[in-house]
Amino acid sequence: MNTRKELQILALMAAVFAGFYFLPLGTPRFDGAVQEALALTKWYMREHVILCLLPAFWIAGAIGAFVSQQSVMRYFGPNAPKATSYGVASVSGTILAVCSCTVLPLFSGIYRMGAGLGPATAFLYSGPAINALAIILTAKVLGLQLGVARAIGAVVFSVVIGVLMHWLFRHEEKAKAIKLAELPEPPAPRPLWQTAVFFGLLVAILVFANWGRSDDTTGFFATVFAAKWWLTAGLAALLGLILWRWFKLSPMRLSLTAVATAAAGLFAPDHPQVAVLVAVAGLAWGTAGQDGEAGEWFDQSWANAKQIFPLLIGGVLVAGLLLGRPGHEGLIPNGWIAGSVGGNSFGANLFSAVAGALMYFATLTEVPILQGLIGSGMGQGPALTLLLAGPALSLPSMIVINSVIGPKKTAAYVGLVIGLSTLVGWGYGSLV
Repeated sequence: MNTRKELQILALMAAVFAGFYFLPLGTPRFDGAVQEALALTKWYMREHVILCLLPAFWIAGAIGAFVSQQSVMRYFGPNAPKATSYGVASVSGTILAVCSCTVLPLFSGIYRMGAGLGPATAFLYSGPAINALAIILTAKVLGLQLGVARAIGAVVFSVVIGVLMHWLFRHEEKAKAIKLAELPEPPAPRPLWQTAVFFGLLVAILVFANWGRSDDTTGFFATVFAAKWWLTAGLAALLGLILWRWFKLSPMRLSLTAVATAAAGLFAPDHPQVAVLVAVAGLAWGTAGQDGEAGEWFDQSWANAKQIFPLLIGGVLVAGLLLGRPGHEGLIPNGWIAGSVGGNSFGANLFSAVAGALMYFATLTEVPILQGLIGSGMGQGPALTLLLAGPALSLPSMIVINSVIGPKKTAAYVGLVIGLSTLVGWGYGSLV
């Protein structure tokens, strides 16, 4: 008998027993926190799973099915030109405009295909942090100075964090590069421009389907928002044509999916998620069980969903239990948070970074939350700290990142985001 293992099992059983035995049911704080955990998860399911996560899973699956490891290594591998790999990774957020959870399948896809840890983590940070609309909204609502500081800090952070992650684990990265370099390069099934068009359409559908509302009624962002579903539908139709011509999917199944999606859009115009869900179900119907690339695409997408979705939802539940939704309280009172970020002390900036890293911010929601905190006395330094740490991290995302790169690399990444955000916010607060 393995005594140590049996003691660990006994300790786990005792902890579960004690947790349920002393469960504080009936107390307002605990019952309210449970309600907030369920409410946050329900909101996340309605607002992010269909429009954000499902397209992201299919993009990640496409990376695994249609992009060779050699191609990923050439542009994002440990030995790739640094200007190219970090340059592309650091500005990807301005195109994707996704939250800290939606970027996870994409990060997992490129990392497992051979991307170096440095460029992959630069992409992981920049995806949710460098959101053009969020930066513009920050400047408009919270002031130009803070908006510019956020924009510069986020771009620089993505590169610095990527470089430091590569340096910290340089020996592992070197061994990985040697191992992957020995793999033979398979022949490309189609020209590079076709693959680029295919991925461009997938990313464009993700971007336009999640295009946020602008406060302005005129201008570029407002115009795109007004036409977002027409743009998404046009891009989806073009994608269907490509799937038929280039990827040999069944024209009958694609046609039935298009008709069903259009019908869902006509009968439920106020609930576009229904049409998107029908389109995704049709895509699964057209690819599942197929031979060749189409079947591989489904298998890769399903593998990503099975790994990431349960961890993500569990993380959202825990985040809601501890911190609640914006404007509502979980187990941790909002007053504790607001009272700990006043002034510009190092402790206030550190607390802001840690709190922001644990909280879940949907795209753009960090701005009104900060507006309320600043009105309650939050300093400019902690405000910038939260803007640099909050959108890029969350408790759910940490759980998933750990499953992809392991606890040591996850701890290093989280530590770098929190540490650098604290130092930059502290310095910024001292200057202004």
